[in-house]
Amino acid sequence: MTKSEILLAQKEFLFPAVFHYFSEPLVVERARDQYVWDADGNQYLDFFGGIVTVSVGHCNESVNKAVHAQIDKLEHVSTVFANQPQVALAQKLAQISPIGGPTKSFFSNSGTEANEVAILAARCYTGSTEIVALRHGYHGRSALGMGLTGQGAWKLGPPQPGITHAVNAYCYRCPFGLEYPSCDVRCATDVEQVIRTTTSGRIAGLIAEPIQGVGGFITPPKEYFGIVAEIVRKYGGILIADEVQTAWGRTGGKWFGIEHWGVEPEIVTSAKGLGNGLPIGLTMARADVADSLKGLTISTFGGNPVVTTAAKAVLDYVEEQNLPRNVEEVGGYLRQGLLGLQEKHQLVGDVRGMGLLLALELVEDRVTKAPATAATARLLEAARKNRILIGKGGLYGNVIRISPPMNIGKPDVDEFILRLDASLTQAATV
Repeated sequence: MTKSEILLAQKEFLFPAVFHYFSEPLVVERARDQYVWDADGNQYLDFFGGIVTVSVGHCNESVNKAVHAQIDKLEHVSTVFANQPQVALAQKLAQISPIGGPTKSFFSNSGTEANEVAILAARCYTGSTEIVALRHGYHGRSALGMGLTGQGAWKLGPPQPGITHAVNAYCYRCPFGLEYPSCDVRCATDVEQVIRTTTSGRIAGLIAEPIQGVGGFITPPKEYFGIVAEIVRKYGGILIADEVQTAWGRTGGKWFGIEHWGVEPEIVTSAKGLGNGLPIGLTMARADVADSLKGLTISTFGGNPVVTTAAKAVLDYVEEQNLPRNVEEVGGYLRQGLLGLQEKHQLVGDVRGMGLLLALELVEDRVTKAPATAATARLLEAARKNRILIGKGGLYGNVIRISPPMNIGKPDVDEFILRLDASLTQAATV
């Protein structure tokens, strides 16, 4: 098919709710390592990684070699049969888990499914049905996932019963109009009032992203999760860390984002970077929590031997290449480059995130912090012309999300900063 034929077929045969960043959708033809090529042969430096999914580079040779070997041996059996790749992955996960005590895993196909299983497990374990989530959070596209999500643009259909939303730790736009650290982390302590006033007082748990992804890589103060976890457990609940975007070394120095906050969750969910582009969802729980989910269940494609082989290969590659360390070093270097752009461009109101999970919040005025939504759209178009791929997020659609493969180097960062600098200059011109 030609590019025109692809675009026409896209418009005619796919749901229009599947949105695109650009005025004309970008037709991607192939990719390798940190680069993507479109149907016209243009090469792009990919600093979004398929929505924080390409963790170890496009078409990683080591991962694909393992996949090729497995696909010719055993492609599918479903969860009613045991298989070695699924068990090997679960064993590896238990070794690196941030959960205190023995863990067990349930494999599915996406972060949405992983969160569905996590909520079910929390309700079975505690005997309560009420869940606390956070404003600005994102937890998937199912009915329950949208109910947990704290952004109106991503919520379709009626609200889900048994879910309440607490304020999030958004220091740049503090919901209480305070400043850290003199605020005494009020966003965390307020969770107790939310539980006491909007629930029965006995909850199943709280689900939260260690760093809010779709929300715009909103990064909480270091004390936040420790305070919140204590409150949640006081009222009978457990902590679910939604690590769909923050796991596998992405935040630098550690396997999981929640580890930076010194808290041991009872459940961790993840997806995206674990498969480096292949579909996988993970719900990993403390053994007693996992054991509480009684009865019969299956996952037709969850734990697929090809996909679990890929995931194990991704973890092995991350470990062998010490990518959490690379993320820490190169991420720090990238952050300095972004801070330099903030000094140069008034459009950049805030730089935040950790490791290679970084964001720029664009504002029309740094005093009023009015969201620069139109300029953000212009920046995406300018970045495309300058051959870099970046993401967008935030409640107001004014946050640039930056999440390149975890094995990029400083020369990649230098080139990216040059192109982003030019793009910001172009976006500021109306």
